[in-house]
Amino acid sequence: MGVVEVRYPYCAGLDVHKKSVVACVITPEGEETRTFGTMTKDLIALSDWLSQHQVTHVAMESTGVYWKPVWNILEGNFELLLANARHIKAVPGRKTDVRDCEWIAELLRHGLVPSSFVPDRPQRELRELTRYRVSLVQEKSREVNRLQHTLEGGNIKLSSVATDVMGKSGREILEALLADKADPGVLTEMAKGRLRTKLPALREALAGRFGPHQRFLVARRLAHIDYLDEAIAEVMAEIEERMRPLRSSHPGHHSRD
Repeated sequence: MGVVEVRYPYCAGLDVHKKSVVACVITPEGEETRTFGTMTKDLIALSDWLSQHQVTHVAMESTGVYWKPVWNILEGNFELLLANARHIKAVPGRKTDVRDCEWIAELLRHGLVPSSFVPDRPQRELRELTRYRVSLVQEKSREVNRLQHTLEGGNIKLSSVATDVMGKSGREILEALLADKADPGVLTEMAKGRLRTKLPALREALAGRFGPHQRFLVARRLAHIDYLDEAIAEVMAEIEERMRPLRSSHPGHHSRD
């Protein structure tokens, strides 16, 4: 690597995997490498080992999501840097027989590890919640599409007339179908609001062959959609709760007397 100023004399590089963390400590007293598991007790042991070596700065590669539990345990005890794996490998001067953790530690020692932005824990948890909510909403959308395909299989063309199959009118019609009420005239009269302007088309759309097979699948899909709606509401409530301190500390406007 050549002669480069030592920026952090007590530092460590971590090569994080799913089931193991290979850690290399470099201090003025020398270099030591050790492997730890990724269970919480193992990561606490890693933290203690780093502290025993008086480590102040720790760098790890931002590979997948495996760095997150390690970061959670070490956060607050050391200055942490999350490095881009491609950058680490692109820095010239590495010997082929050097371990990843040793190379990361050596780069960190000389201040050559540019850190990726890592939000604080509350922000990371909030991001995880919002991403989970998005995944639930997407799964609900897919399940509604599956529901519509099941209806099509029974010659029920409700989605061709109703804008929202899961709206108030659509849901009432579906519940009636599940109750074995297949008369198009009876089903059509359940239309509400703007859907009532499409009664002739709706009557035709509901004149199908809705049998036991479709009834079974629609009941299962509606139950799944209801479950997803409940889960989305619970996650949204948790997000709102997490957002409350942020709103109170960063009010959007101040009232005037």
